[in-house]
Amino acid sequence: MFTGIIEEVGKVIALNNDELTIECSTVVEDSNIGDSISTNGICLTITHMTSSQFTVDLSPETLNRTNASTLAIGSAINLERAMSVNSRFGGHYVQGHVDTTGQIETIEPEADSYFITISFPSEYAKYIVEKGYVAINGISLTITNCEESTLTICVIPYTFTHTNLEYLNLKDQVNIEVDILAKYVMNAT
Repeated sequence: MFTGIIEEVGKVIALNNDELTIECSTVVEDSNIGDSISTNGICLTITHMTSSQFTVDLSPETLNRTNASTLAIGSAINLERAMSVNSRFGGHYVQGHVDTTGQIETIEPEADSYFITISFPSEYAKYIVEKGYVAINGISLTITNCEESTLTICVIPYTFTHTNLEYLNLKDQVNIEVDILAKYVMNAT
C-alpha cells in the first residue's frame, strides 16, 4: 500500500519486454529485493538492485493495463516505497493496482499552478467524483472537475516540479488508479 506522495523521480536506464531498470537514489536507501515499489503508480516487486538502481519484472497484465509499454530509455518515473506503519499518511490509500490509462488532453497554467485534463474510458466514470481522490502515475491528487470521460486536476508548483508531471505532453498516456473506497461503495450498491 502507498500514499501517493512521490519520493523521487527516477529514470529508465534499461528495458525489454518484461523487465525494467530504473536509476534512482532515495527509494533504494532502505529497500530490499522482494520489496514492493510504486513505479508510475504500478505496484512492482524489486528483483535486482544496487545502490543506484533497481529492476522489476513486468507481467502481461501490467503491460496491458498500464502505460509501461510506452516507456523508453530516459523516461521519468515517479517512485514511492511502500508505506511503513510509523510514517505519516499524507495522500490517500493507493494500492498500486492501476485500473486503466488516460490521455493528457490539456495542460493549462493558471498563476503558478496547472490545470490538467485527462480523458479516460467512460466505464470508470462511476468512480470519479469532484473533490474525490485519484492517483495519476502514482500521485495522490484531488479531482477539481469531472465529466463523463474526463477529469481535471489542479497541480501546485511543488507537485508539478517534483513528479514526472512536468515532463508530460498532450496525448501522453498516464496510469489511473481510482479510489479504492469508491470501488467498494459502488460494489456494495
